[in-house]
Amino acid sequence: MSEPDAAIRIRSLTKRYGDVEAIRGIELDVWASEIFGLIGPDGAGKTSTFQILGGVMEATSGAAELLGQPARQARAYVGYLTQAFSLYQDLSVAENLRYVGELRGVPVREIEQRGQHYLTMFGMERFTDRLAGRLSGGMKQKLALACALVAEPRILLLDEPTTGVDPVSRREFWDALAQLSSQGITILLATPYLDEAERCHRVALMHEGRLHQVGTPAELRQSLGLQRLEVHAADLRRAETTLAERNGIVDVQRFGDRLDVLVRDVPAGERAVREALAGAGLAVGGVRGATPTLENTFVALLRRLQGEARVPPFPGRRDNGTSEDAVAIGARGLRKVFGGFEAVRGIHLEVRYGEVYGLLGANGAGKTTTIKMLCGLLEPSAGEVQLAGEVGALRSENVRQQVGYMSQKFSLYDDLTINENLDFFAGVYRVPPERRAARKRWVLEFAGLGDRGGQITGSLPGGWKQRVAFGAAIMHEPRVLFLDEPTSGVDPIARRAFWAMINQLADQGTAILVTTHYLEEAEQCNRLGFMVAGELVAEGTPSGVKAAQGGRVLEIRADNPLRAVAVLKQEMEPWRVSLFGDRFHVIVDGDAQAAMRRLEERLARDGIRVLEAIEQDYSLEDVFLAIAEKGALAA
Repeated sequence: MSEPDAAIRIRSLTKRYGDVEAIRGIELDVWASEIFGLIGPDGAGKTSTFQILGGVMEATSGAAELLGQPARQARAYVGYLTQAFSLYQDLSVAENLRYVGELRGVPVREIEQRGQHYLTMFGMERFTDRLAGRLSGGMKQKLALACALVAEPRILLLDEPTTGVDPVSRREFWDALAQLSSQGITILLATPYLDEAERCHRVALMHEGRLHQVGTPAELRQSLGLQRLEVHAADLRRAETTLAERNGIVDVQRFGDRLDVLVRDVPAGERAVREALAGAGLAVGGVRGATPTLENTFVALLRRLQGEARVPPFPGRRDNGTSEDAVAIGARGLRKVFGGFEAVRGIHLEVRYGEVYGLLGANGAGKTTTIKMLCGLLEPSAGEVQLAGEVGALRSENVRQQVGYMSQKFSLYDDLTINENLDFFAGVYRVPPERRAARKRWVLEFAGLGDRGGQITGSLPGGWKQRVAFGAAIMHEPRVLFLDEPTSGVDPIARRAFWAMINQLADQGTAILVTTHYLEEAEQCNRLGFMVAGELVAEGTPSGVKAAQGGRVLEIRADNPLRAVAVLKQEMEPWRVSLFGDRFHVIVDGDAQAAMRRLEERLARDGIRVLEAIEQDYSLEDVFLAIAEKGALAA
C-alpha cells in the first residue's frame, strides 16, 4: 500500500537564536488532508517551527516545503493562526473578513461569498455587524479561522488555536476542523490540551527542539507499555505518598476524589496498591483498571527525557488552625444584574477550608462575575456573601490579607521586570520584609526561571507568565484563594506542577475556588459546580457528577466517521454525538449492546460500516456538554 502524498515536508530543520538552538534538525512529513498535532512543553520549539512554515521567519538550515515549494513561496496557499488573537478588535466581523481577504488579493464578491459560507459553517452568520472585541473567546477563534480560510488555503497552521476557549466552543471548533479536513485541507496544529490531541489523526511529541514520538494517539498510548488504575481511598494525601514510595508503581497522581496509578500489569499492580495502603492503615474504597490517557503518556515520555519535575517546597510559616468544617467561601441567593441582563441568578454555594472547588461553565455562563462578587470586587444586586469568616465586610483590611486572587487575564505588569512585579505584590499583600527574598526565589524556581528575575515580564511566553502570576497570588499565604483559569495555555508538565502546589495549599487548610476550561484538569477538584446561563445547575464530586448522568458512552470506529457523525446528529440530540479523530462517541440510554446494534444497523443503511464499538467511561467533557446543552434547552 503506497503512502499518501506529503503536503508538508520538513528535512533537517534547525533554528538558532544566538547561542540558543530552538529547533535541532527535525524531520517530519504531514500527509495531505491530515489533522496533525504537535505537542510539547513550553519552550520546545513549536512556535518557531510554525513561524518558519508560515514563511514569516527563515530557518538557520534545513528545508521546509509546503505543497512542494519552500515555505516563503507557498504563503499564498497557507492560512496561519498565531497564538495571539489575530483580529482587529474595533472592526466588525464582516470588516475583519474583508480586510484580510483584500490583503490576500481575493476579489470583494468572493470575500463576501466565502465569508458568509464559513460564518454559516461556524454558526456565526448572525454576528456580521458585531465588533470583534465584543465576541467571546470561542467566537473570536472561529472568526480568526474564517479569516484564514477566506483565501481558500490548502494548508492551515494553527498555533494553540483554542487556548482560553470553553469546551462547548472547542468541540464546535473541532467539528469545523474535521469538516475542513474532509474537504482536502491539511491541518497542522499545536495544542497544550491532550484531550484535543486525541482528535488528531497523528501527533508528534516535541522536546528541546527535537521530535521524539510520532504516531496515532492510540499508538502513542500503547507505546507506553503501562496500565492505569483508578484508586479510591481514604486520605488521598497519605495514600499518594504511600504509593509513590512503593516498588512496582511507576507513577501516582492525585485527583479530586481518586488517585491515578500507572503500573505495568493490572492484577499485580492492584495487589501492590492494596497491600501498600493496608500496611499504612488506609481503607481502600475501590480499584479498577482503565485505559491510560494521552496525558499519562505525555508526562511519562517527558520524565524519561528530562527527569522528574520537582515542585519546590513553599517557604511558608503560617499555621492554619481553622476547622475544615468552617465555610471559607459562601453565597446565598447571589444575584447580579447589568441593566436588563441577569448575569447571575440566585446562586447558593459553600466552599470549606482545605477544599478545592471547581466552577465550570461555558463562556458567558457567569463564572467570572460570580468570582468577582465572592471575593468582594463586585457588589451583588442581591444575596449574601461570606468570605474568610466575614459577612458583608468583604473589603476590610482583615479580609484582604487573607485572600489571594489570580484573574483570568494576566495579573502582572508587562513593562516591569519579574522581580519588580514580585516586589509590587509582596508590598500590596504586606509580606514581611524578612520573608520577601525567600518568597521571590521560590516563585522564580517554581516558574522555572532561575536567575532571570531581571527579565521584562511582557517578554515571557504565556505559560511562564501564568506561573509567575500564580506565584505572585500566593506570596502572602492566603487562607482563601481564587484562581480564574490559572493554567490556560500551560503545558501538561507545568500544569501538573500547578496542581501539586494547589494540593499542598489545600492540605494546609487553604480554601480554593478554581475555574478551568480544561476538563481533564477539573478532575483534580474535590467538588465541581456547573453553571449554565447564570445558574448553578449541578454539583458533586467528579465521580458523582458522572454517575448522575446515567446512560452509556459508546466509542465507535467506522470507515467514514465524519459522515457517521453527520447522520447521527440529524436524528439524535447533538450533544450525544462527538467526533474524536478517526473515532466518535455516542451517549445512549438503556442497554449498551442493544444500542450498539441499532447504531450499526442505522449507519449501514447509509453505507457506513462500523469497524469497532466498545463501551467507555464518561469523560468529564461528555458530562459538561450534556449539562450545558440540557441547561440551554431549559433556559
